[in-house]
Amino acid sequence: MVPNWRLGLAHPCCIGLLFLLLLPSSVSVRESRHQSHAHLPSLKPHATLPLSRSRFSAKAQLDLTTHCNESCFNKGEDTDKEHLAFETLYADGSRTLTTVDLDENDTELPVKWPKVTTPRRKRLKRQIYGSDGRFNIRGDHFLLDYPFSTAVRISTGCTGVLVSQQHVLTAAHCVHDGKDYVKGARKLRVGFLIPPSVNSTKPGQAPVKKPLVRWVRVKRTRVPKGWIQGPQDVSMDFDYALLELRWPHRRPFMRLAVAPSSDSLAGKRIHFSGFDSDRPGELVYRFCPVEDESNDLIYQHCDARPGASGSGVYGRVWDDTLERWERKVIGIFSGHQWLEINGENRDYNVAVRFTPLKVAQICYWVHGNKVDCSQD
Repeated sequence: MVPNWRLGLAHPCCIGLLFLLLLPSSVSVRESRHQSHAHLPSLKPHATLPLSRSRFSAKAQLDLTTHCNESCFNKGEDTDKEHLAFETLYADGSRTLTTVDLDENDTELPVKWPKVTTPRRKRLKRQIYGSDGRFNIRGDHFLLDYPFSTAVRISTGCTGVLVSQQHVLTAAHCVHDGKDYVKGARKLRVGFLIPPSVNSTKPGQAPVKKPLVRWVRVKRTRVPKGWIQGPQDVSMDFDYALLELRWPHRRPFMRLAVAPSSDSLAGKRIHFSGFDSDRPGELVYRFCPVEDESNDLIYQHCDARPGASGSGVYGRVWDDTLERWERKVIGIFSGHQWLEINGENRDYNVAVRFTPLKVAQICYWVHGNKVDCSQD
């Protein structure tokens, strides 16, 4: 029987063990400082063109599965400016396409060649690997505490992460199938959890067992052109989207960072919290080591189910300015991928890896100018 740990209700020794695991390991700070530096290029808008209104004909697909071979695994960073262009969907259903240029001083970008690993045995299970290692987050102290408070629900059935006082990152496939926007994107909303004790408004009233959700309308949605590829198979490389809320929120948010190599993450681990479909109404947290990485994807065996898509994947990254380890979003959980290497299939859960170009693009979406991004 799979153990069902629940943070907030688990035995105190289990909670202590969990937080012990969350502490940074003895990774060399000097090494992390050297490897965490990444040049952030500047994006300049070139032209904004009006598009026809969306038909909202796509169906939301929460269980995204793709396939990749050695060719796609070993490719370098995509610097195609067409892929860095983006669509903006407004609340009234209108759309625009914005093309971008790279600053002339930013055309020479460092390319990180992925490591080549030995084949592992083929796994038969999908998305849950061995014993279920997820934790249910419960109680006011945890639901309203950072970093769990940065996780939000997306009305199409996915998860998102707060990255500013008015912006939420999620997976592109939660709002767009690569050809058209999903039906639920017409009136897209973001849900903030309200803990049970906050729900109880009358003295002596028994709180409900599960948190309520306060929904906020989305003002506009931005999706990279790299995701909107037309008839060919979609790629997880650009499976991210930014939602701008109609009103700012008052909760803490998590900052972005260029994803370092896994050796530069504290404990070589990643973490994320989401709303997995098999645990309705619950926020579910998990962490695991990075198994492999390419230029665009983080391969891991963190236990997850549909609904967790769009969760902000974060790691403890060394911050030179603050001189301490900081939790920063380095990717977005996308789904599941079969990776064929040397004739053998490997089974992974996959997150989009934030490269310098992707961070520059998202930062421009948030700030609307390159000046603030260069100072982030």
